[in-house]
Amino acid sequence: MQFPITPGMILIDLDGTLVDSVPDLTFCVDAMMARLGRPARGEAAVREWVGNGVERLVSRALTGSLDGEADPADYARALPIFLELYRDNTAARSVLYPGVVEGLDLLRAGGYALGCVTNKAARFTEPLLESLGIRDAFEIVISGDTLPEKKPSPVPLLHAADHFAVAPADALMLGDSVSDVKAARAAGFAVICVSYGYNHGQDIRSAKPDAVIDSFAELGQLLTDGAARVA
Repeated sequence: MQFPITPGMILIDLDGTLVDSVPDLTFCVDAMMARLGRPARGEAAVREWVGNGVERLVSRALTGSLDGEADPADYARALPIFLELYRDNTAARSVLYPGVVEGLDLLRAGGYALGCVTNKAARFTEPLLESLGIRDAFEIVISGDTLPEKKPSPVPLLHAADHFAVAPADALMLGDSVSDVKAARAAGFAVICVSYGYNHGQDIRSAKPDAVIDSFAELGQLLTDGAARVA
């Protein structure tokens, strides 16, 4: 893909792209494990496990594996504990990444239609965006339970395109993980990734997005003059 481009709509992922939510998620995972009489997992492990919703995170925490499937009885006991903890700690330790506020301000000043598409459930997404002061940046927020399917399905992206009446070929997805890339490709969107996200510990360049940026604030520059590294 050749840059610069002028998308009619920009959809932005939440965890790992706008917000570092791992400190809160780690607190909740370790507190859950303590209640279950199990050892803490720690932040390094949680950073590699996030990105597919809290249900998968709980299963991974119980098994200690990215691909692990927890015992159904253990999972049924653990999930309500985690949800209770995360309800009270959604934004206690989470922070915006450097450059996010400046980047969003530039995009809004440029007149771009902005949406947030995340796999996080709405009951956590909305309070987190509000607490961090960026909810008003987005005309539409699509959470993991807003529609029957979530990323890597293209359904949330295409739903947003319909909302803005923008053709997929004129739309852009900004994310941090292979799920974002897969969803964008399936929807026919351009896709740019940040280098600092989660992506289960793997270099996002291996997923072959159209470009990679090191700071959210670089997005505006890429769109206007093409100054960024193509993946």
